[in-house]
Amino acid sequence: MSDRSRAAQRSSPGTLRRVDHELGEVVLGPVRGHHAFESCVEQLATAIRLGIYPLGSTLPPERELAVLMSVSRATLREAIAALRTAGMVSTTRGRGGGTVVSHRPETPRAGRADQLTARREELLDSLVFRRVVEPGACHVAAGRGLGVEEASRLRAALAEVASADDTGTHRQADSRLHLEIAGLTGSPAIIRAVTQVQADLHDLLTAIPVLEVNIDHSNTQHEAIVEAILAQDPVRARRVMEAHCDDTAALLRGLLG
Repeated sequence: MSDRSRAAQRSSPGTLRRVDHELGEVVLGPVRGHHAFESCVEQLATAIRLGIYPLGSTLPPERELAVLMSVSRATLREAIAALRTAGMVSTTRGRGGGTVVSHRPETPRAGRADQLTARREELLDSLVFRRVVEPGACHVAAGRGLGVEEASRLRAALAEVASADDTGTHRQADSRLHLEIAGLTGSPAIIRAVTQVQADLHDLLTAIPVLEVNIDHSNTQHEAIVEAILAQDPVRARRVMEAHCDDTAALLRGLLG
């Protein structure tokens, strides 16, 4: 683990957030096809929205991101410039400078559901796909047997969800936990799939009211999922994640219509 990975940076006043560079290295990957610029923007924006790089954190150096995403530094700079234009990051040049995340965690807001109408079928299909891929990821992760550092990272991700002090940071911490589990599989295909369904899920969950009882229920299920993975019980890990996906899907279908 790098020194930078061990560092914690402040994402909002009074709140310390873990800047998980290893998770960033898992989620970000070589861009595909001839649309390198657009793919860079999509990957970085998704990583920021899901809280892999939270508010106030600094993105890895350009040279590292360029290698990680298999693009030229010129293309990467163009992508970061697009994120600046969108208000997601700010950049300071010179010694001690860098690109800092300025995107605030999204919270549910009235009228947002109407904005998702054009993507309705796509998003509902994503819930079906999630029901397959995330329980499968839990099964694989639990069957591998975790090292001490992997287990520690998983527990830390769970603790972040439980300790989130507002709905926006809770939503991001929730996504990071699911992505942490995907990362434990060691499968790039699974990681890409979970990243996509978490991005779609993020859009859906910020379009419904926040229900405390649902958050409490979800946190209890998260604990059971992590416990099963740490106990190396693939069948139980899959079963609990299936129930978690089913409950979330039922809530979304009920509230979104």
